[in-house]
Amino acid sequence: MPSSPLPKPIAADTIRRLFDVAASALGLLLLSPLLLLLAIWVRLDSPGPIFYRARRVGRGGDLFALYKFRSMVVDADRQGPGITVSADRRVTRAGRFLRRTKLDELPQLLNVLKGEMSLVGPRPEDPRYVALYTPEQRGVLAVRPGITSAASLAFRHEEQLLGGANWETIYREQVMPAKLAIDLAYLEQRTLLSDLRLILRTVAAMVD
Repeated sequence: MPSSPLPKPIAADTIRRLFDVAASALGLLLLSPLLLLLAIWVRLDSPGPIFYRARRVGRGGDLFALYKFRSMVVDADRQGPGITVSADRRVTRAGRFLRRTKLDELPQLLNVLKGEMSLVGPRPEDPRYVALYTPEQRGVLAVRPGITSAASLAFRHEEQLLGGANWETIYREQVMPAKLAIDLAYLEQRTLLSDLRLILRTVAAMVD
């Protein structure tokens, strides 16, 4: 008697993980010259480490260190809010370019290779904001967070929305719920093909 096929969610998750490993390894290899140049620029542009390690919540609520090219001054988290707001003075000259092009996110290919993230998935959030999630919103924690997501594309210029003294209220009550709703809706209809389309849209947005 032939063996029964794997349940679809398990099979899809396995294929997605294999694709993540292959794509992130290949990406790190092909992009290594660019990564080196960006690392040198970050180091020469302002004092401090090349990489920034942000504490984020991953799949199942597990904490991990998210890698980014440092785009702000050293100890920026002690000099202001945990979220970058409009015209944030803590952002370095190199950081403004890296953030605008999203190249500061490239080191997260290491997070993907380690299994902490996926190429596509809800963007990982700071623990203090995850603590505010409703039970329904915590559904995004059922999957690996991603380098790109439907919500991150929709809110590509999020920093421009967070100006003024009430930036955190705007984020907590407007931006964050809207992003979570977009990602939850995407997860309900998610397929391997839709993930590939989202990756292509992200690449297109980076070079636009």
